[in-house]
Amino acid sequence: MTAMMIINYIILMICVLVSVAFFTLLERKVLGYIQIRKGPNKLGFIGILQPFADAVKLYTKEQALPMMSNFLPYYMSPIFSLCISLVVWLVIPYETGLMNFGLGSLFFLCCTSLGVYTLMSAGWSSNSKYALLGSIRAVSQTISYEVSLALILLSFIFLIGGFNMSLFTNYQSECWLALLTLPLAGVWFVSCLAETNRTPFDFAEGESELVSGFNVEYSGGGFALIFLAEYSSILFMSALFVILFMGSSPSSIGFCLKLVFIVFSFIWVRGTLPRFRYDKLMYLVWKSFLPVSLNYLMFFMGLKMCFSIMLL
Repeated sequence: MTAMMIINYIILMICVLVSVAFFTLLERKVLGYIQIRKGPNKLGFIGILQPFADAVKLYTKEQALPMMSNFLPYYMSPIFSLCISLVVWLVIPYETGLMNFGLGSLFFLCCTSLGVYTLMSAGWSSNSKYALLGSIRAVSQTISYEVSLALILLSFIFLIGGFNMSLFTNYQSECWLALLTLPLAGVWFVSCLAETNRTPFDFAEGESELVSGFNVEYSGGGFALIFLAEYSSILFMSALFVILFMGSSPSSIGFCLKLVFIVFSFIWVRGTLPRFRYDKLMYLVWKSFLPVSLNYLMFFMGLKMCFSIMLL
């Protein structure tokens, strides 16, 4: 049984990595049409082989090592980053073949918190002031927006009465939570954008002032691993949004369609919005998102207590 679960998990990881490759192709095509151009269309049928060409190019490039860098954390940070973004996929409640996490929500919060350390060590170990400033920006932003993510998740945990992700799909068999708690769905989506360092919150990669951010000293395979981790996190956050707010089982076709829509929304936001002004970043989370998520948390706690008293 354990061997079968390991094989299933390896297959899942391969599928995630392949989907990340085609996600990059989708992003480049959609951004191309948003900007009134074609995007990749030369390699294979309508550019379908472009991600594989990019992968071959990146992994065959020479790995440049900065002379003054701390070698071990510099080398291991992208690997740990990718490992964390792949391990977190275990919390998705598949009906057969993989483990069923009783405390899946807590495991998700632990993995997202661990991702901060890889960002920090990648910037610090590069021994470049631009990389260090970029990593400090990324860490402060990620930690701040994790607060609203954790509070929203806690609200639903109180409502549903358990940490298992499969409870969310069972609870929404009649009506989506996105319809009942539309402001929370919006706050969660925007927090996901900030958590994954996506436009309009891509301050860690502010080219004008930080020269590509915390990954400025990475090239070839290290650069590819960092962006594999980022795009894998985007796919996971989209899948989690579907489970939390749209109540689909991961085994259904509806789940896949909703997942594609949320992923498309990430790309749509990138092609539409300019980068946020940096001094407004923390204002948004502490003055807007935190009060909304705290109020909903207290509302759901009161609602659950009322239900409990009525059932006595």
